[in-house]
Amino acid sequence: MKNQLIALCVVSATIFGSCTVIRQGEVGVKRSFGKISPKPLMEGARGFNPFTTTITKLPTRTMNVEVRTPLPSKEGLTVQSDVSILYRLEGEYAPKVVEKLGKNYEEVVILPVFRSAVADVSARYFAKDMHTGERSKIEKEIQELMMKQLKERGFFVEAVLLKSIVLPTGLTKAIEDKLEAEQDAQRMEFVLDKERQEAQRRTIEAQGIRDSQKLIAEGLTPLLIQFKAIEAFNKLSASPNTKIIITSADQPLMINPDIK
Repeated sequence: MKNQLIALCVVSATIFGSCTVIRQGEVGVKRSFGKISPKPLMEGARGFNPFTTTITKLPTRTMNVEVRTPLPSKEGLTVQSDVSILYRLEGEYAPKVVEKLGKNYEEVVILPVFRSAVADVSARYFAKDMHTGERSKIEKEIQELMMKQLKERGFFVEAVLLKSIVLPTGLTKAIEDKLEAEQDAQRMEFVLDKERQEAQRRTIEAQGIRDSQKLIAEGLTPLLIQFKAIEAFNKLSASPNTKIIITSADQPLMINPDIK
């Protein structure tokens, strides 16, 4: 009799009661008799009556949605791209999300908002911009435009990443040719700058020599020349070697008598 009573209690607990565990990175939404509780359930074990109550669990961790989508460009071309959308649900908004959007909110609101934002932003840029440094700017603008529409719904868009950009046929080569031409132009500009610097150096050097010679010429007065000549006569007269000196009294001219 005792064993039957225990078994009955276990069956009753199984039928009329249930338990679920809300893990880290999740939030629970409780619905009793069709009414959603405005307060989300945080992590931990939660008991409930399965006949009157349901608990819906939604992730609050960062989610990554991979989308392959065409990007219209400013000049009317279509660029194919794989895109990653990184977003998360703010836990306190979970009851409203379940009430207004349901569990498939990704298909209902995230992707439609993304497609609208990416078409609006990419149409402002040329196709080549999506393959250059402008890509990060495009990603940022898409993220900001999505945030304007999703923030009040309880979603935070962390990043939008454009990957595997596929440009129209022929455009890739045109971009590569242009980049190569720009690099050649930069190399030529470097060479020209170097030549201009060398020419400037030579000009400065020539000006220095000219100024030096000018100073020397200005300093050679007749009196200085005569004084230097007298010094030379004195040095010659003190020399023990035999010399023949012809002079005009201004400058000495020495003749070596040993040379025949």
